Amino acid sequence: MAFDRIAQAGIVLLGCGKMGSAMLAGWLSEGLPPHCVYVIDPAPSDWLRSTGVHLNADLPTAPAVAIVAVKPQMMGDALPALQAFGNGPTLFMSIAAGTPLALFAQAFGDRTPIIRAMPNTPAAVGAGISALIGNALVSEQDLALAEDLLSAVGQTVRLEDESQMDAVTGLSGSGPAYVFHMIEAMAAAGEAQGLSADLAMQLARATVIGAGQLAAGSDESAEQLRINVTSPKGTTAAALDVLMPELHPLMVRAIAAAADRSRELSQ
Repeated sequence: MAFDRIAQAGIVLLGCGKMGSAMLAGWLSEGLPPHCVYVIDPAPSDWLRSTGVHLNADLPTAPAVAIVAVKPQMMGDALPALQAFGNGPTLFMSIAAGTPLALFAQAFGDRTPIIRAMPNTPAAVGAGISALIGNALVSEQDLALAEDLLSAVGQTVRLEDESQMDAVTGLSGSGPAYVFHMIEAMAAAGEAQGLSADLAMQLARATVIGAGQLAAGSDESAEQLRINVTSPKGTTAAALDVLMPELHPLMVRAIAAAADRSRELSQ
């Protein structure tokens, strides 16, 4: 990770909850000096206090990056702390769900470069994926810097249009909860077949984790991986005969519902 731009001017992190802490831990582990980081957080954790970053202190006059990592309902109270950096060289990046670029332009000025990003909760273990889109004032260098910062917690992808962010929210943003619910359902089904609750949950967790790792390490498509483990007229085929007609349309409806709600929240 390249820190030259940040090392010279500093980086401000507004909010340091689970996602903010995950990013900060990634940056520090990859060599970002703590004295370059300025964190604004009303209830800092003991871990945050131990990092050596500037905490609720005077901010630099023109930081390289200012990151908004507070919940959308806290925006009204939190954003004024960053308004002085608007319409200047500071790159703003938001990881707040359902908050459009236009809102930040209103808050910080229409000459402000702003990036909107959507990470997901596996970022907490460095296995997230973040989608990002910038306004017209964001340069290629800005996007590269944002990708560099977000890569501390996982993969990154660029969107072509901000309207795609609602679909991203429905798929990868909310998606971990779908997988967790699948683990619950698989464990419950194992119990129904006579396994103990603990054993069923252990088997369900390990199966989902292992399948994910197999998919991540393979050049084959998910479809081909499914075919590879499905013997004709075998046990897996019997289960898929039940699951496949239901799961695809159900997932389409589920992700559409999440995306629709994201659109409602951004109004």
